[in-house]
Amino acid sequence: MRQGERLILTDGAGEVAECVVDTVRTGRDAELGLVVRERWTEPSPALRVTVVQALIKGERGELAVELATEAGADAIVPWRAARSIARWDDGPRGTKALQRWRRTAQAAAKQSRRAWVPEVREPVGIEGLARLVPAAARALLLDGDAPDTVADVELPGEGEILLVIGPEGGCDDAERARLSEAGARRCRLGPTVLRASTAATVALAAIGTRTSRWS
Repeated sequence: MRQGERLILTDGAGEVAECVVDTVRTGRDAELGLVVRERWTEPSPALRVTVVQALIKGERGELAVELATEAGADAIVPWRAARSIARWDDGPRGTKALQRWRRTAQAAAKQSRRAWVPEVREPVGIEGLARLVPAAARALLLDGDAPDTVADVELPGEGEILLVIGPEGGCDDAERARLSEAGARRCRLGPTVLRASTAATVALAAIGTRTSRWS
């Protein structure tokens, strides 16, 4: 950054400030002096979307978080699905994996200039996920074999949409039954099958065009 450049700062919870770089100090005691020109608050959306993302092997999990954040996810819940190849334990390895998802969400929020950084919550199993379903205004389970599409589902104008993305290969029958029993609606995005890492992004775009989120 150089003197005179414009900079947007946010606390990640809706508070935003437009600043101009006033002074730049390099070296061991590096410092950036800013002059605040304007401040404002971006309210939380009336309709929030929480993405429940099944764990994916390798870097595809972080890609899923990055794309979902850029597409507007308000929160992300890692899901230990039965068919997930990736396994997060409760020890140091699981903690490091969760930290990577959180860093990815923060970086993607910066890149897309979001005033709100989505919370990446603690991972859940199928029973923990089933408990989240009744609290949402609408819970959608993306399923390529579902008879209805996202366009066929009535969406709320406010509250929370819980968007459940299964692993590569999809959810197993027991998971479908448990989530349907809890109140989730099975639906598909279209005639093609998407990767688990990109499905949330496409679904968020579909929800954005059908609700007030993009207006």
